[in-house]
Amino acid sequence: MTSTEKLQQIALPGSLQAERQGDIAILRLARPEKRNALNDETIQGIDAFFSTLPTGVKAVVLAAEGDTFSAGLDLSELSERTTIEGVGHSMMWHRAFQRIEFGRVPVVAVLKGPVVGGGLELACAAHIRIAERTTYYALPEGQRGLFVGGGASVRVPRLIGVARMADMMLTGRVYDAEAGQAIGLSQYLTEPGEGLAKGIELAHRIASNAPITNFAVMHVLPHIAEADPSQGFMMEALMAAVAQGSEEAKDRLKAFLEKRAKKVTEF
Repeated sequence: MTSTEKLQQIALPGSLQAERQGDIAILRLARPEKRNALNDETIQGIDAFFSTLPTGVKAVVLAAEGDTFSAGLDLSELSERTTIEGVGHSMMWHRAFQRIEFGRVPVVAVLKGPVVGGGLELACAAHIRIAERTTYYALPEGQRGLFVGGGASVRVPRLIGVARMADMMLTGRVYDAEAGQAIGLSQYLTEPGEGLAKGIELAHRIASNAPITNFAVMHVLPHIAEADPSQGFMMEALMAAVAQGSEEAKDRLKAFLEKRAKKVTEF
């Protein structure tokens, strides 16, 4: 396999582009002429991509073509739906984004320009978020007579709290990249045009971890954080025992004790 190769075994709509670089994959939103607005075809493509990742892929970078990460739901697709149809449509988004949050590999999102409405919902499903300084965040559904439907009411308060999300929806408040970083919407901040390189760097670092550790961070840590403390401590003890009992953990610990492992450094 070449260092950069299209993931042709995954059938994707034209609104998405995917490639592989060694043990990481890059998925790009590719509707720059529509500010990467999310239509049903794109959501279904995201679901398909994360459902069929090749086994050799150990981390994913989620990025976007153009100057915009995503301006949110493609409003041109809004149509009158019955209550049941509306619930089903929202659940389609939930399924796709759960493939990201609780999928097989960690996901790094590279943000720039508008990260609005459904775009913020998509970003918050990732495990690591890098924001270029052009990034800004908003939830304009409140001004449009709508309510979030792609998971924001669950994921956004976990990052910034209920009060801040309520403020965004009630008043239309917008956070720029620096303010978003301060309240927890991103973990890294870069200059314009530098986000993708940082995302690829972090994804390769994540891919070098033991798979059991990445699994624990993705699937167990969220449950521990929301559990009763006594239950959380027990889950932590069980997961720690499972991880340290793996052959890979034993090999890595031996390498550390023999001073063959990389030292902890800033980056």
